[in-house]
Amino acid sequence: MSSAPPARMMGSAPRSGRSRRPARTVTAESSATLAERGRCAVAPALREDTSMRRFAVLALSVLLTTCSEGPTGDGGDVPAVLLAAGDIARCTDTLPGEQLTAALLDTLPGAIAAVGDLAYPEGSAANFHDCYDPTWGRHKARTHPAPGNHEYITPGAAAYFAYFGAGAGDPSKGYYSYDLGAWHILSLNSEVDVSASSPQVAWIRADLATHPTRCALAYYHRPRFSSGFQEPDLSALWQALYDGGVDVVLSGHAHFYERFAPLNGAGMPEPTGTREFIVGTGGAGPGNIGTVAANSKVRRTNLNGVLRLELGSTGYTWRFVDAAAEFTDTGIGTCSRH
Repeated sequence: MSSAPPARMMGSAPRSGRSRRPARTVTAESSATLAERGRCAVAPALREDTSMRRFAVLALSVLLTTCSEGPTGDGGDVPAVLLAAGDIARCTDTLPGEQLTAALLDTLPGAIAAVGDLAYPEGSAANFHDCYDPTWGRHKARTHPAPGNHEYITPGAAAYFAYFGAGAGDPSKGYYSYDLGAWHILSLNSEVDVSASSPQVAWIRADLATHPTRCALAYYHRPRFSSGFQEPDLSALWQALYDGGVDVVLSGHAHFYERFAPLNGAGMPEPTGTREFIVGTGGAGPGNIGTVAANSKVRRTNLNGVLRLELGSTGYTWRFVDAAAEFTDTGIGTCSRH
């Protein structure tokens, strides 16, 4: 088992608004430039044609083996690694997706964000014991979970909280925060009240205000924006994260991969806004992509994989790791918080 970078759980806490700097997506042209500067460049952004996908995979392997310096830090800064996916263990012989993604984790060091719907169908003790534990459970010690709607089919998500213990936060809340490298991370609960007047939204604002790191990330199960499910109103939660300067938001629920452009609190494009990734690719099976949502940049279904984030002191890189090695999506973003 690979060890995760040190993470520290936080209690209630927050952050004032700050100016933002734009994120950038690596293209075929800029990858070579980054490599020449001695940085860990990433593969070119995915195109729809097959030849470009093959080139992206090849370029990624070459560039990652030749780089000599952290991609998102200053000088010799070594970024922390966060691996993320949700919608994981269905425990069927015909859909062994959780076995494929757990095998990926066996080879990838870093902390793990398990983004809800971890044990199907009802998040029961038996589901966690029989389905999740034999696969992703072997990485439990480095996992920072968030609950999903299937966990709450069991009243109060009791089996989820029992399985993860203190690692899942206060069972009466289901949200908590921790530090990972230079980043402040919030694990949130989209299955309870997320209205503007809710205790959780008040806690988010307080937590971000009292942890003024330059870079911040949040994750919760149901996405604010999606080309699949139409979700309950998560606008107050998203606004609080944007106001607090959160750079990256991760969600699941929709069983596919999707990346959005950086957005402001109203969901409009803003180069220095908050970027959402949907990573419902942990193994529970493919979902349908419906009407393409505004500002969606990349979408892919029928795959199992994890999102690998390198979190440096001034920015981050992302790379989707497909268990079948048929798809990748990569890029670089700069933190906007001060």
